Amino acid sequence: MNSLVGHVRETAAVFGIVARNSRLRLVVLARLASVTGRWAATVALGVFAYRHGGAQSVGVLAVARILPVVAAGPFTALLLKRFHSDRLLFAAGLARTAVVAGVAALMYANAGNASLYVLVGLMALLSTMVRPLQSATLPYLVTTPHELTATNLSLATIESFGMLLGPLVAGVIMSFSQPGAVLALTAALYGLSTLLVRLLPAPEIARKTGMTGFRETFDGLLAIHRDRRLRLVAGLYTAENFVAGALNVLLVVAALNLLSLGNSGVGILNATIGFGGLVAAFAAGAVIGRKRVASSLGLGLVLFGAPIALIGAVPRTVSTLLLLVLVGAGVAIVNFSSMTLLQRAIPDDALASVFSMLQSLFVGTLGVGALVAPVLVGQLGVRGALLVSGGALSVLAVLRWRPLILLDSERADDDEAVDLLQGIPIFGPLPLPTLERLARSLEPVDVPAGAVVVREGDEGDRYYAVRSGRVRVASSGQDVKVLGAGDGFGEIALLRDVPRTATVTALDDSRLYALDRDSFLECVAGTPSSRGAADELVDTRLAELRSVVASI
Repeated sequence: MNSLVGHVRETAAVFGIVARNSRLRLVVLARLASVTGRWAATVALGVFAYRHGGAQSVGVLAVARILPVVAAGPFTALLLKRFHSDRLLFAAGLARTAVVAGVAALMYANAGNASLYVLVGLMALLSTMVRPLQSATLPYLVTTPHELTATNLSLATIESFGMLLGPLVAGVIMSFSQPGAVLALTAALYGLSTLLVRLLPAPEIARKTGMTGFRETFDGLLAIHRDRRLRLVAGLYTAENFVAGALNVLLVVAALNLLSLGNSGVGILNATIGFGGLVAAFAAGAVIGRKRVASSLGLGLVLFGAPIALIGAVPRTVSTLLLLVLVGAGVAIVNFSSMTLLQRAIPDDALASVFSMLQSLFVGTLGVGALVAPVLVGQLGVRGALLVSGGALSVLAVLRWRPLILLDSERADDDEAVDLLQGIPIFGPLPLPTLERLARSLEPVDVPAGAVVVREGDEGDRYYAVRSGRVRVASSGQDVKVLGAGDGFGEIALLRDVPRTATVTALDDSRLYALDRDSFLECVAGTPSSRGAADELVDTRLAELRSVVASI
């Protein structure tokens, strides 16, 4: 009982992190409005299409929503070279609101399907632009990796809640009105979401210069290909999206033919998955508190895949509903853990453009999965299709379990380095993505007691942060101060382009983190707030040195 109470408190503390931050509250509220509108619109569009063209019209509508996704990534990357991300996000949000309002008007007017398909495709294109821009902006609104993980978990929970709330709202409205009313509500919710996001401070996301949007995007994707950690996470998330796309089709077939639940059964099965996502929030404290974000991705894949296979093995209504709760929990865990890992690992000067391409890849993979599912059903039957798709994903997760555990260990080292840098005044004002990049650039240096780290009068080429141990700073043969864990030195020579102004000697066996000159100057001197903090620290230390010299 005490363990249960403690776990509940841990989970409450995680969501409290978001609740106490006004910026993150706006993010969560904006996502709630957006995802509720999206799921409500999905239901209403399906009903409208079926009434006006049967199953074929529903299929065409699905294609109209998927195809624009392929173009969204490169298109967004190109626009990012001409507009700042916050302006582009606001413009895309307003345009999406206007397009959905147009869809509602067409429904009320009973316009032809062709016009409707065009607007629905445009709506999908704009939605695929909005989401990666939000994902790229989020790391600039938090201050710690722990806070980023908590926010992503909250957003994943909102996704699951919206999967429940949106269809419910759509059903209620259509019980006394028509699908066009649902789309009108969706337009209002999208507008509200856009305005809430507009209230957020506008972070200046780093952008590479001298490149076209397309080259910048593919350069970032090549960086992901070269980084085994990014390759691992993106690959597993892509596999999960493929199976999710197949499941969207398989659930329809299972509800109608395997379980004989009728048309309403399709909604019930999907809503059960949404409920499972809410259940997953209960595990938040354990996952975030122990910083096992990468291994939680593996757990989420197993929770998603294994129950799908079991549904194929034992197709019973009650057991299927229980297993789909686990599927929903797996989806939520995979979404928040993979998004957190990608946000922390993608280079900060490519966040928005790379997320745009990845969004296209992930959503496109959903479409591919939906196309492959009927082929599997034709070859293996619905039970065989469920067994193969769910089982394959579970096997993949088991095969990649050890690399995920190792990734957690590496992330723990990165967290430690980020915490160290945040405690140093020069780096404190820097946004989390920049700190992440600096942390990856740090080089550990072990210095034995009595060894000289830098010598007065030498050329300065690196900045040092003290991880453990103590070092003595001396100028003109006189002791100035002793620095310990959490302190740094070497900034004067780099910022003022002068020789070293002091000699630093290790008093104990010490571990230092070294940062090369170019990386230091690019991050510190390139940001007004951090440059101001750096100049203030330099002035203070020069005053200390002058005081020592004057006392000789």
